Amino acid sequence: MRMKESRVWVIAAGISAALAALILITACAKPPTEEMEAARTAVTRAENDPDVAAYAVSALARAREALSNMEAEAQAKRYEAVRNYAAEAESGAEKAISDARTAAARAKDDSANALNALRNAVGETDSTIAQGKKNRLALDWGQIDRDYQNAQGIAGEAEAAAAANRYREVVERANTARTTLSTINAQISGASLAVTRKK
Repeated sequence: MRMKESRVWVIAAGISAALAALILITACAKPPTEEMEAARTAVTRAENDPDVAAYAVSALARAREALSNMEAEAQAKRYEAVRNYAAEAESGAEKAISDARTAAARAKDDSANALNALRNAVGETDSTIAQGKKNRLALDWGQIDRDYQNAQGIAGEAEAAAAANRYREVVERANTARTTLSTINAQISGASLAVTRKK
């Protein structure tokens, strides 16, 4: 009997010691402060990047969500989850910056192409107007001149947007101006073709 009691006590003591050790380990576990700080720094860097604000909003939102989850898990002292969310927030923020750089470079190229096409269209329209007036085409030249000046004003806005690195605005303005110029060219070409057919 005493042997059985003795074994029970030994087992109970072993279980108690194991539980005490587990409680001690859990109580002494420290939050992964370095990982948490690296995640916060990465997200802040992404938040302060103007390209991210313009081109990678959804990627930044995911990084912020991971950071928020990290903070919640830290409050609950679930440090393994904290590490996972910290890594996710940091890599998400870095991805947002990388995606934004790529998108900004593409937007810059698109805006440069749009500006070149616009400059060509302005030159072509200027020549077309001059030729149409020289040929005394029966058109409302006052309206055409107003439309042309309006297109030139929008072209100036596109140039200003390019100088300020507002690439999306450059493309929008350039396309608007080119549409007006295309309409002017079509009017003059149509009137010129009508005169040719009469001859």
